[in-house]
Amino acid sequence: MMEIRIHGRGGQGAVTSSKLAGLAASIEGKYGQGLPFYGFERRGAPVEVYLRFDEKPILISSRIYEPDGIIVLDPILAELGNVVARGLKEGGFAVLNTLKDPEEFEYAGKLSKIATVDATGVALKTLRAPITNTAILGAFAKATGMLKLSSLEEAIKRILRERFHKPNIEALRMAYDETQIKEM
Repeated sequence: MMEIRIHGRGGQGAVTSSKLAGLAASIEGKYGQGLPFYGFERRGAPVEVYLRFDEKPILISSRIYEPDGIIVLDPILAELGNVVARGLKEGGFAVLNTLKDPEEFEYAGKLSKIATVDATGVALKTLRAPITNTAILGAFAKATGMLKLSSLEEAIKRILRERFHKPNIEALRMAYDETQIKEM
């Protein structure tokens, strides 16, 4: 089982990104599970979402304390290594929304792979709003190969309203193309 913790802030689409990823896994014949954990439910408040993928049914539904990887939708949270990287398994991966280069993060040394993308910039260009969820999923797809872009595109079409299909698919593809990956 692959366990991933997603960090974001209310309004950035962390919960929706887990739904999209879970559905994309299902489209590919895998099992996916996304479980949100909220502090205060308001725009801008920190949000954690727990995402699991497996080839067989997932029978647990709990927080993830030792993730195989992290996805960070907020560039300020990406800077907080003690928050986002806590419990991260040695040799894990990180997909970060940031303008920084991968090796600039203090927790990069314990990772096997770190991927960075300006997901906020991509979202502002494509969605005209700082909703980074589909952009960060494009980076995740490129960095890990766990999900195909075509499956994520299909998930976007099934979950989001039709008027949001084109800009979100554009954000997904643009971030995929712009993602920088550093093998450690």
